[in-house]
Amino acid sequence: QVQLVESGGGLVHTGGSLRLSCAASRRILSFDGLGWYRQAPGKQRELVASITSVGITNYADSVKGRFTIFRDTAKNTVYLQMNSLKPEDTAVYYCKAYSGSFASWGQGTQVTVSS
Repeated sequence: QVQLVESGGGLVHTGGSLRLSCAASRRILSFDGLGWYRQAPGKQRELVASITSVGITNYADSVKGRFTIFRDTAKNTVYLQMNSLKPEDTAVYYCKAYSGSFASWGQGTQVTVSS
């Protein structure tokens, strides 16, 4: 079991930046990877970015060049730096930890980008 607590969401204008944090209750390197997902109203949850235990990152095409996922293993925290935000980035953002068939989700944090 692991608890994941997201923070850092909020309301920003187009072009602004936010940094999301996901604090885990145990060592993040014990997971195969961690990911940030988002779900907009009426849409399916989608992968935004992920980072594996060896540091390999992956991004959705829609956020490449604007978002960066990184981690602080000493703090057991994974971050999502979001720059050049667009209204279409508005969603609830969720953190996920996974290993094999195991997966655990955080409660989500709302990001709203106004035009």
